[in-house]
Amino acid sequence: MIGILGGMGTQAGLDFCNKLAILYRGKIDQDYPLFLLYNKSNIPGRPESIGIHTRNLSNKIKNFKNKKKYLLVLKSLINGCKVLKKSKCKFIVIPCNTAHYWFEDLKKKINIPIINMPKEVFNYTKKKCKKSSSIGLLATEGTIKTGVYNKFFDKNFNLIFPSKIIQKNSVNKAIKFVKMGNVKKANKVIKPAIDYLKKKDCKKIVLGCTELPIAIFAFKSFKTIKSSRLFLDPNLILAYAAMKKYKNR
Repeated sequence: MIGILGGMGTQAGLDFCNKLAILYRGKIDQDYPLFLLYNKSNIPGRPESIGIHTRNLSNKIKNFKNKKKYLLVLKSLINGCKVLKKSKCKFIVIPCNTAHYWFEDLKKKINIPIINMPKEVFNYTKKKCKKSSSIGLLATEGTIKTGVYNKFFDKNFNLIFPSKIIQKNSVNKAIKFVKMGNVKKANKVIKPAIDYLKKKDCKKIVLGCTELPIAIFAFKSFKTIKSSRLFLDPNLILAYAAMKKYKNR
């Protein structure tokens, strides 16, 4: 059974479950994959738990206040994974990009495999793009600051981010609107960020916050999402990776 640690945010976790079900739609109920979503919405805010100077790994955080916040999130993530393990899940996915800042420490604390979302996105991108291509990244400020995508992409690609103004007025607002349930407004405000990265000649744009595919593809068919030549949807890529592991269990 696939364990899904959700609640970061709730809409993103449901989006992942929906994509998992659509991708592997069965003719009867019993054909669908077994998965369990734990919507652990009480995990402390991830971006708020990342200090301004925390691009380094967690064990190098010198600011005590930031370290304390980091450990609170880690503890909550560990507890969530333990619930899924006790429920007989064989491995875990976390449909939240920023949460992967805690991935290495989390992996050390629990005895159950976790699929690394940014790594899966990187592996997928290598198959689709030439080395040294410019790849756009739309994400939370926390994901950008901590370099969870740079860790994999920097050796092969040139990651391009929005300007600070566009990050604030376009990306951050779109994420907030999705969390509030106002997808229509999110779809509108994210467009300047997309246009900015297109002008930077980005071959692909990673939607590095799981709220962003909801904003961009809100009024599109699943076929359109699946066949997009510009956007890389980490939730969709994670769903493919989860099912590959599920089938090989």
